[in-house]
Amino acid sequence: MRYGRQDIQKKKRNMTAEKIEQKAGMTLARLMILAAVTLLVGLICGGYGIMQGLIKSAPDITDLSTAPVEAATYIYDTDGHQLQKLTAPTSNRTPVSISQVPENLQHAVVAIEDERFYEHNGIDVRGILRAFVVGVTGGSFSEGASTITQQLLKNSVFTNWVSESSLIESFKRKFQEQYLALELEKNMEKTASKSEVKQKILEDYLNTINLGAGTYGVQAAAKRYFNKDVSELTLSESTVIAGITQNPTGYNPITNPEANARRREKVLNAMLEQGYITEADYQAAMDDDVYSRIQEASSETEDNGVYSYYTDAMIEQILEDLIKEKGYSSTQAYRALYSGGLRIYSVQDAAIQQICDEEFANSANYPTETLIGLDYALSIQKTSGETIHYGSNDVQNYFEQQDDSFNMMFYDEDTARSYAEQFKSAMTAEGDTVLGERISLVPQPQASVVIIDQSTGYVKAIVGGRGSKEASLTLNRATATRRQPGSTFKPIAVYAPAIEHNGKTLASVYDNAPYQYESGAELKNWDSDYGYSGLETIHTALMKSINVVAVKVLTEITPQVGLDYLEQLGITTLYDNDTDADGNVLTDAYQPLALGGITDGVVNLELTAAYAALANGGSYIKPKFYSRIEDSNGNVILDNTCTATQVFQPTTAYLLTKAMQDVVQNPLGTAYQTISLGDMPVAGKTGTTDSSKDIWFEGYTPYYTCGVWGGYDNNEALPDTDKSYSRYAKVLWNAIMTRIHAELSVADFTQPEGITTAQICKKSGKLAVSGLCDADPRGSQIMTEYFTTNTVPTDTCDVHVSTKICNQTGLLASATCPSTTTKVFVKRPDGSTGTTDDSNYTAPTEVCPGHGSGVKIEGSSEAQSETQNNSSQDGIIDIGNAGNQTGGTTDSSGSSSNPVENGAASGGNSFEDIPSDDYYDDGIIRIY
Repeated sequence: MRYGRQDIQKKKRNMTAEKIEQKAGMTLARLMILAAVTLLVGLICGGYGIMQGLIKSAPDITDLSTAPVEAATYIYDTDGHQLQKLTAPTSNRTPVSISQVPENLQHAVVAIEDERFYEHNGIDVRGILRAFVVGVTGGSFSEGASTITQQLLKNSVFTNWVSESSLIESFKRKFQEQYLALELEKNMEKTASKSEVKQKILEDYLNTINLGAGTYGVQAAAKRYFNKDVSELTLSESTVIAGITQNPTGYNPITNPEANARRREKVLNAMLEQGYITEADYQAAMDDDVYSRIQEASSETEDNGVYSYYTDAMIEQILEDLIKEKGYSSTQAYRALYSGGLRIYSVQDAAIQQICDEEFANSANYPTETLIGLDYALSIQKTSGETIHYGSNDVQNYFEQQDDSFNMMFYDEDTARSYAEQFKSAMTAEGDTVLGERISLVPQPQASVVIIDQSTGYVKAIVGGRGSKEASLTLNRATATRRQPGSTFKPIAVYAPAIEHNGKTLASVYDNAPYQYESGAELKNWDSDYGYSGLETIHTALMKSINVVAVKVLTEITPQVGLDYLEQLGITTLYDNDTDADGNVLTDAYQPLALGGITDGVVNLELTAAYAALANGGSYIKPKFYSRIEDSNGNVILDNTCTATQVFQPTTAYLLTKAMQDVVQNPLGTAYQTISLGDMPVAGKTGTTDSSKDIWFEGYTPYYTCGVWGGYDNNEALPDTDKSYSRYAKVLWNAIMTRIHAELSVADFTQPEGITTAQICKKSGKLAVSGLCDADPRGSQIMTEYFTTNTVPTDTCDVHVSTKICNQTGLLASATCPSTTTKVFVKRPDGSTGTTDDSNYTAPTEVCPGHGSGVKIEGSSEAQSETQNNSSQDGIIDIGNAGNQTGGTTDSSGSSSNPVENGAASGGNSFEDIPSDDYYDDGIIRIY
């Protein structure tokens, strides 16, 4: 080491610098710590101040009343006249004491809603921490941590929570809920034991909770779903009701039994895990066919009867819109709708609805033989004490063992009831007690109708089924039942997309010939007994509903394109590479889509709205049941004015409209004569599925679009012995629309700019050639077709050809043929296979071998005149090389005819086979 003077000074300087840096670092660290402490103190103080402010502004619960503040909701027509008062919660609430509520129901609610209810003091700290951890790790703070006490306060005190529009408002209410929950239980425990406090809170909660279908409180729910007092509910039934609480719409056991069943299983698992029930109890409940007993009876209301199908549909749409547009939860939406004092303005047309109701009640519009469908449920208590529940499936299985054709449909109500009685008698032994039974009789086949004003998207009327409607919010076949659409998909999934997306025209030609799907399965036309018609334009293929052409076109444009357009037209029931619960990828983008062959089917409302888009110039508007909703102060909270999406160009929609007018007007159209509104133009499309399980007519006028579905509820095939079955959807459509349009002035569909016409040949789709296309042996093939101005064909027909034919052989004429005729034939496309109607009108492929030598037939002048034109004066006809002939000429039908009668020169025989000494009265055959 060096210890010189300079070295010592240098070392001092370095030590001084290090000390300065150390001091500076320590100072900065102290400043940062001080700042952090200051910030923390500020946050604590600020937070404390905020919390004190929230606490001071919390509602007063000194005189807590569990009855929520409510205001009636009313429905008005377009002129502001009151139509209906919606069911308020109080009219469907019947308070009961906790002693009347079965322990199974109490425990079921606690197990699924608040498992530590009996332990905590109003808030569940462990639940809050769990929800926070789940939110941090999962990225979503959707996990609830509200206790039953908090939920009671929300339903009883925080009456404005349905209108919360921000996270801050929700946080404020949540914090106050938690604070008041602690205060409520603390104050109640001053005069009662903890267990008594819990029982009182649970009692109030069970009497105020929303349990779907317009019911509030467990007593109303027990009556609504099981038609019994709450005290009589079994474990199985209790878990159905407990499962509703989280989502009153989604878990409604009437409209969504499968979803409720999944939720119910979670309730039972929670009860088992928490020790409320045994494994045997769990299994018995799981084995119980509880849903067959659920009553679909109307909820009792103060001034209302059963809701109409239209009101049912409107309620469903309003709840959906409140959730989607306003951000409400399902419970908030229900609360706002039934007790929020709303003013709902319906777009229903009372006159049109009355016409629909009357025509649906008119038996003349249905098949000659109407059956009665049986829906039956039975509950029996055996002498052993065991309770057994039976449903319609059990009835079906029982009688199916005796008759495999049994289908729960009967010729009259008495017979239907007798079968129910037979089943009850067979299931009931001596000493057994019948606890209850339900019989519902529904006319079959069924039907539904939807009518839309295409210019606004407003639904003017619907009927969800024939027969009397005995309950509110029940099965609506117009808006909820999914059925296969059949050929109604051809215009919207195939032909309109082909014109819009792939540059096709109504004149584009395809060969209606034998065809197979890519899977190898044979594709048949609905009229396959009549063979294949050959070359057809899209226009005529649509008019005649030809399956082969529809599938060929969809294959060319690809099924995915067709599916994409259907989804743009509001069809929501399709699978587009969706994954099911088992991880399977599902799609409807395959060839059968062209014929309506899809996984789940469609609902009438959505299919009719898709056709309304064509009627509206290609512009889709989501169907609407109301125009606006106001709050009690007149403020608009939902504006339902139309928002349109241009799916197809107006020209495309017009071209499809012109083609579908021929479905009704042309004798070859599938709705010819059945559909007619006099001078009022109609465009539309029929649809019939395999075995006629579903029948449709979707059609429109310049005023309204109307869709009618028909079929059996159990998806049985309609009989083919009576045409009244296959056409009653069209009969209903025509009866309804005739009356609706009776007083409307005749109008035509508006033709957009860019449309022109041209004379084309039906067989080629190209410009018609006079003397060829109008000389087709089947009659003129020239028609006036509509085009957009830039798609008019410029080429002339190349399918019809003119050829000279030898009159004697029927072959292509040669230079030596003494007599020929010029005929028009059809040239089938290259690569065509199979036999079609065009096959009979194609030109021969062989050339006549000539007439220079060979056989001469000498006959009378009468024979000459019948078999020869401009022949030699001696009456001798030169046949030529007889051994190579087919013989005869071709008549106008395309069949071969022999020029010599009585078999004198049969074309199929070699003349060497004919004896040279054969003589005939009308002539002599000589062999040279």
